[in-house]
Amino acid sequence: MGISQYIKEIGRGARGAKALDRAQAADLFGQVLDGRVTDLEVGAFCVAMRIKGETPDEMCGFLDATHARVAAVPAGPAGSPPLVVLPSYNGARKLPVLTPLLALLLAREGLPVLLHGMRTEARRVLASDVLEALGTPALAAPQTIAPGTVAHLRTETLHPGLARLLSVREVVGLRNPAHSVVKLLAPCAGPALVVTSYTHPEYFDLLCATFAARGMHALLSRGLEGEAAADPRRAPRYDAFVCGAHQVLEEQRPGTADEVPGLPTDIGVDATAAYTRRVLAGEAPVPQALQRQVEHILRLSRQITEEPNP
Repeated sequence: MGISQYIKEIGRGARGAKALDRAQAADLFGQVLDGRVTDLEVGAFCVAMRIKGETPDEMCGFLDATHARVAAVPAGPAGSPPLVVLPSYNGARKLPVLTPLLALLLAREGLPVLLHGMRTEARRVLASDVLEALGTPALAAPQTIAPGTVAHLRTETLHPGLARLLSVREVVGLRNPAHSVVKLLAPCAGPALVVTSYTHPEYFDLLCATFAARGMHALLSRGLEGEAAADPRRAPRYDAFVCGAHQVLEEQRPGTADEVPGLPTDIGVDATAAYTRRVLAGEAPVPQALQRQVEHILRLSRQITEEPNP
């Protein structure tokens, strides 16, 4: 069939484009993920959506298609805490990437943690590279993640078509809906808490509406360069969702710290891994912003465990 009928709807420019309903969006995105459309159609889809922007129904449909195809991490034993999912697709170019430290701090508290991602930005330090330097290689296939353990999966392992769609950015130079999808993706068969972020204020309402419509468990805050870990210099607002129900955990506090004790100026993989080891060994302080984020995630994890299954 192709997706030309959908491109006609979404490709009429910012004012003339029509939004797709959830089922149409799922059909379109599924065809793209399955590789059943031409490269020209994929490019047209990416550019059209970049101009039009996603609606909550479209995001839900894109996620429906992705979850129906992605390789899922098996659920843990009954009564286990929810799997904490940390999407990591941006990396770092100004400050050290702290997503691996966040993951390991959560594991130290007894939570199972999954980091998934791939390179979508050139010349950035990736969280997955830091994890590998810390002795945690990428899994060859999804497997159950035990409480107190960190694992990471490459996007290609989750679904090759999703990785291909993300890589379109290297050709056309623009983000596409896949970049939003992976930030919300919980590739697991059991309960999961997605910890994610937004960098542009216009995405806040879209993400909140998507979490609510899908009944997701999530923690949302302003991110540092698009990563899930909190900016160590700031105290952001935290919005939480349990079964899609919204609650504000903490309001943003003004101000930006000029210095973070112990934080290295070298953002390279080896320097970031060494800093992470120092923090975990108690030789450097846990950044206050990360400690606060860990506390919010622990609270949500307990709340989710106590909730009846939706």
